[in-house]
Amino acid sequence: MLLKSCWLSLLCLGLAACSQLENPGNVTAADKAVRAQTADGDHMVSFNAADAPPAPAPPPRKGEQGWPTVALDNGKAWLSCTTGYAEEGGDGAPLEALDRASLEAAIAPCVERGLLRVRYVGKINPGFAELVTRIALVADAQRVSRRILDLDSSGGQVEAAIVAGDRIGESNWTIWVREGSVCHSACVFVLAAGDNRLVSGRVGIHRMMRISSKATSRAELNLELHEVYDNVKDYLQRNGVAVGVADLMMTVPNRSLRLLSSEELRQFGLDGTNAVQDDLERIKQMRKCGDDFVRRKDAFLVAFDQECKREGSELDVITRCGQTLKQRFGFPDVACPDESPLSEIDVSTLLPKSGKPGDAVAERTASDAEQPADEAAERN
Repeated sequence: MLLKSCWLSLLCLGLAACSQLENPGNVTAADKAVRAQTADGDHMVSFNAADAPPAPAPPPRKGEQGWPTVALDNGKAWLSCTTGYAEEGGDGAPLEALDRASLEAAIAPCVERGLLRVRYVGKINPGFAELVTRIALVADAQRVSRRILDLDSSGGQVEAAIVAGDRIGESNWTIWVREGSVCHSACVFVLAAGDNRLVSGRVGIHRMMRISSKATSRAELNLELHEVYDNVKDYLQRNGVAVGVADLMMTVPNRSLRLLSSEELRQFGLDGTNAVQDDLERIKQMRKCGDDFVRRKDAFLVAFDQECKREGSELDVITRCGQTLKQRFGFPDVACPDESPLSEIDVSTLLPKSGKPGDAVAERTASDAEQPADEAAERN
């Protein structure tokens, strides 16, 4: 009996050892899912200044000649004139080329509503920076003032992300990371640049890798990265994002991933209204729309964060909640429809009769005022 007991003990120890070999560190299913997302070499990379390719010049504006040929590398893009991504064909038509004529033809159907949405799936690289730059230029020429960047990216190049972010910050983009999509590593810098950010997918960070590094010690490597991180922190500050994001990145190995919770995204300034853009808009809106408008907009944004942006909610559910909530605070505003919060929802769901989004928004607001509140909410 004693011998049998010893053999059973040894067998149990052996099985336990095999289990640990099969699952070293007792990795949970959630851990495996996170590791799988980075197992294909999705890193955040930075070029040494001497090795980096020259930054492409901005494409000429209308009337100038010689748009250089550019193709998307490791990425695909689609363009739609609505926010209805859940509908059949909701991502819109594929963007096959980035020359001016092709982009003008792709954006032309969006002129009547005054809104476009670009779905991008792929790496953050110079081709992506050119994509957002060229679309903004053509959209400006065609007076399509509202732009949504619908992102799904596992990362890419730091320098390309900052170039793209600066161009996005100058050209009125709302950025989505919808359910089922991710925004990892260098993509976070692009997310930082949006005038407004709506996040239902996963946002994750980690350290960057330096391409062609000559470092042979930790001290040398940190010295190489110091200049890059200084540039990153400056970039985050001018977009109203906490520089603590860069500090946290430094602590996460490049082959790992630190997913940010909804609360962390808000604390770091990566979800919701861009704080710097908000300051600029408040100054302009106070002059144009008045103090009452600004107070109502502030109250709406607080309620929107508390009532609509819940953990795990789909983006479509969040925007529908916001559309209903807007009526409580008197939006869209008759006098300032374009400045009203989430105004891209209004122009996406309404087809202006006169070709001017503001006319249709004003007409709808007046119509809603004549109906019971619950009936208007049901219609939206």
